[in-house]
Amino acid sequence: MRRTTIALLAALEATVAVLVGLGLALVPLMLLWAVHFGLAAPVDVFFRAAADVWLLGHGVDLVVQLDPATAATVGVAGADAPFTIGIALLGFAGLTFLFGLRIGRRATATGTPIVGAVSAVLVTALLGTALAVLVAHPVAQPVLWQAAVLPGMVMGGGVLAGVAVAFGRSGWATDAATSAVRDRLDTLPFIAWAGIRSAIRVGVGSAVGVIGVAAAILGARIVIDHPTIIGLYQALGAGVDGGIAITLVELALLPNLVVWAASWMLGPGFAVGAGTVVSPSVTLIGPIPGLPILGALPADGAPLGVLWLALPVLLGFGGAVLVGRGKRERDREPWWATLAVGAGAGVVAGLVLGVLAWGSGGAAGPGHLVEVGPDALLVAGVTAASVGVGAIAGAFAARARSLDAVGGPAESGGRPWWRDGAGDGPGEATVDPSQDAGSGDRDAPDDVETVELEGLTRGSRRR
Repeated sequence: MRRTTIALLAALEATVAVLVGLGLALVPLMLLWAVHFGLAAPVDVFFRAAADVWLLGHGVDLVVQLDPATAATVGVAGADAPFTIGIALLGFAGLTFLFGLRIGRRATATGTPIVGAVSAVLVTALLGTALAVLVAHPVAQPVLWQAAVLPGMVMGGGVLAGVAVAFGRSGWATDAATSAVRDRLDTLPFIAWAGIRSAIRVGVGSAVGVIGVAAAILGARIVIDHPTIIGLYQALGAGVDGGIAITLVELALLPNLVVWAASWMLGPGFAVGAGTVVSPSVTLIGPIPGLPILGALPADGAPLGVLWLALPVLLGFGGAVLVGRGKRERDREPWWATLAVGAGAGVVAGLVLGVLAWGSGGAAGPGHLVEVGPDALLVAGVTAASVGVGAIAGAFAARARSLDAVGGPAESGGRPWWRDGAGDGPGEATVDPSQDAGSGDRDAPDDVETVELEGLTRGSRRR
């Protein structure tokens, strides 16, 4: 398939991703326009609001300036001055990420992933910029440079994840750009490349495990507190159309709430306004936004308190044991290399959850609502420390178990430890040292000569 065709297909899929996200934001707003406002309100206001919601969902800040009458109706201190809404509705970002994942896998299948990735990222960035320019209004003004960068970054992250998944399943692509990256990685010692892969697998797996448990905790809280949530819906009196719009906003915020639950489980907790904190050890809640799903917030600390910190430690330990099991090529590596793998896994997990925590929080309005969500640096640090401790212990446990199974380190015929595995990088296969030892007398270069036969060559043994 030609590169131009691949670029056009990736651009088309990126455009579809943007249109689907805009459609999900526009449908409930158009329902409000038709049912609640009786088609009397200016329709362009709802189109601008849908674009603002999509941009906000990708981390683009909105600078809001309410008129005096509306600010008085809001009843929040500082509403009459310009304020920023910066909390991302991660449901929209997650949708774009999934489209990027698909684009990355499809582009890799064609053999030219770089072309598809660049095309998808550029188109998403251009569309984000165009939307920010078109919907600019004194009431709600998107930050232009963020609109030009952040949606493209979300798409790029999905594309890179899709390319990585495709490489792991079917091997590296053969285009020039990918081959250059592979050649660069081939210069790494085998033990370094194996350690990097193990650290990434353990770190990402541990972060995914924390998110999965957090999602289960959030689901349980919603089930337990559903009477409170239903009561808040009834107290709002938004009607059927308003209730649908509120529910869709809550669905878009659901990934944020999962990340907040993960932050709660890790210990730092999160804020729902300036001066508030929700954590396993202490809960201090003031006035909060009027979303019914926030009725699932715990009223007091967790029964187990800081014991929840044992979960990421156990996830890091289990992941390191599973990944390190059977890695015979790493039996002879020095102790500090095993230590580096465990510490690297903690760093990777900290980066993943730190980025998610940063994207899930931000300003939700004026006044005390300028601080909503977890502290990203604190979440990253706690995650790196807890997962790192477990991963280091698991890496040494897996190594000790492997050595005990064979009665000590395997001999490698004098090969240095950083060359173990018979390969210098990701592009070379691992050779069993026992096969080398057993075939050394038979296939030594001095025992073979090359003989021409009818234009071909073959090896024959000397007599």
